[in-house]
Amino acid sequence: MHRYGVREVEKLLGLRRSTIRALIEAGFVSPERGPRNAWRFSFQDLVVLRTAQALVEARVPSKRILRSMKALRGRLPEEMPLSGLSVRVIADRVVVKEGGSHWQAESGQYLLAFEGDPSDGSLNVAEYKAAEPPAHAPAHATHWFEQALALERDEPETARRAYERAIAAAPNLLDARINLGSLLHETGCLAEAERVYREAIAACGSDATLMYNLGVLLDDMDRKHEAMDAYQAALRGDPGLADCHYNLALLCEQFRRPREAIRHMAQYRRLVEAKQE
Repeated sequence: MHRYGVREVEKLLGLRRSTIRALIEAGFVSPERGPRNAWRFSFQDLVVLRTAQALVEARVPSKRILRSMKALRGRLPEEMPLSGLSVRVIADRVVVKEGGSHWQAESGQYLLAFEGDPSDGSLNVAEYKAAEPPAHAPAHATHWFEQALALERDEPETARRAYERAIAAAPNLLDARINLGSLLHETGCLAEAERVYREAIAACGSDATLMYNLGVLLDDMDRKHEAMDAYQAALRGDPGLADCHYNLALLCEQFRRPREAIRHMAQYRRLVEAKQE
């Protein structure tokens, strides 16, 4: 099992060495000692460190964090599972997504989507295009696009039909194709979402957001190598897609490519920090 040194953890997670030391001293993780008494972190340690820091920043009480981290560590696999795994902090809860399942760290209770779907706050989510359709779109295409946007949350099936009408009226209306694919993905129509994305590529080319969304979809369909190709295509179109770097880092870790994982995670942190400045 691969072990990570402090320098690798700093690059992967974007944490200062003093922060890592503080989290260790607080009891959130207990890394092994390697040559020259240096800390050696497991995959589990990285997940716990990242999650604990998010809870600290959210000002969750230390006792609650310790309880959550102890429960989380006991339920984590030793390495990234083939089904993929991601951990999110939603309000003051730690929620784990493993494959198609969501469960709460403290209780181990599996969650239904309406009980707090981790995708709501996930980095691993498909993106919607801007709410305004392109100025060159025909008026009736614009009308159906705007109708679809207004209906998505409460009437997804009606919104789907409106997007389809917008696309029929303006086949080059990429935003409508991307949003339709995202809507189908969210409602569990994965094969249809892929068809929409593939048709969008054929009609409009390899737009960065389109390729990123296709990558997220393929990732959720457990077609990891294809997902990686799509993410890489997205970054060729827009190297500033922070979430894409994050998702690629997870896939590289899963495929035992730690150097690439470190590079993508470091780029993700740089992009996120630049936005916060």
